Amino acid sequence: MNDPNQQLLIGVVGPCGSGKSTLIAGLERNGYRCRHIAQEHSHVKYMWKHITDPDVLVFLACSFENSTSRRQLNWLPADHAEQLRRLSHALEHADLVINTDLLTPDEVLSRALDFLKGFVK
Repeated sequence: MNDPNQQLLIGVVGPCGSGKSTLIAGLERNGYRCRHIAQEHSHVKYMWKHITDPDVLVFLACSFENSTSRRQLNWLPADHAEQLRRLSHALEHADLVINTDLLTPDEVLSRALDFLKGFVK
């Protein structure tokens, strides 16, 4: 692997509807190796590290309103709050946090790419 991007493993976490799949697709188009970490569905607070142990952990945040409208989820605020509770350990250890509420997918990708320019494993 000659491309330094391919040497990094980027983990992406966040609540449902935060844009994880969209960001991962964009990062992969730019040559990064990524792992979608479904931490929001686990009761194991350090699952993100145990399963993936990424070189860089990106946390995508979004509000209850955006989460439920983007994924057309029939949730209560308590459901979103529970996902945030499950994600709290990942949030504490994230290298980059992006709130996606007011950003387009291209803006989220741009912020992540700008941040990742400084990382070479």
